[in-house]
Amino acid sequence: MTDSRPESRHEAFEILGATRPGPWLVTCDHASNRVPDWLGGSLGIAAEDMARHIAYDVGARGLSLALGEALDSPVICSDFSRLVIDPNRGEDDPTLVMKLYDGTIIPANRHVGAAEVETRLERLYRPYHAALAELAEGKAILAVHSFTPALRGRPPRPWHIGVLHSHEDERLSRALIAALEKVPGWCVGDNEPYSGHLPGDAIDRHALKPGRHNTLIELRNDLIGTEAEQQDWARRLAPILTAALADVTARV
Repeated sequence: MTDSRPESRHEAFEILGATRPGPWLVTCDHASNRVPDWLGGSLGIAAEDMARHIAYDVGARGLSLALGEALDSPVICSDFSRLVIDPNRGEDDPTLVMKLYDGTIIPANRHVGAAEVETRLERLYRPYHAALAELAEGKAILAVHSFTPALRGRPPRPWHIGVLHSHEDERLSRALIAALEKVPGWCVGDNEPYSGHLPGDAIDRHALKPGRHNTLIELRNDLIGTEAEQQDWARRLAPILTAALADVTARV
């Protein structure tokens, strides 16, 4: 069983296993659907919408914690909803504060002004990134996300796992994709269901610019809905990730 108690907590993030000696930093940018009390604890949308992928990456926190244990590496998770402010976007990205997402209007964001965005940046976004930057020293970045089986009105997504990467540094992701594609029964997405290059996002900021090995994995969220499923995926992924990192490190 994964110990989910954070060793360090801030209103913007939680850190687990900070002193683990493993070579990775496991990050989970969209770990929580929490809306801070100072925003009223709600964004004005229904509870069922806050439980959907639009508010956070379902199952990603539990998978991140399980991977951190399996890889003996530290984990940092956000502790605020991506709908409050998205830590996986640059500060100048037009989707930093979403007003409409997968068919749902976000009332609290509809008329949000620059002063309110600045407050969210100062209290949540920037502290999260500052903590991530401190933990990332000497580590390879493993960003963990999840995706919904289908967006509203769109075709089903067939992938079990996607590996996202930027053309600026594909080394670790390419090694990982090659290994994952050898696993019987797994449908692996190469830059699916999204492109892995987004200027200003967390990988760009903490891995590409400083020159750290990095990869981003996306698990389909119906496959990691329970702790048992999260543990199982972590158990299977950990040796593959370890081998892929060893492979690219040996080439340097």
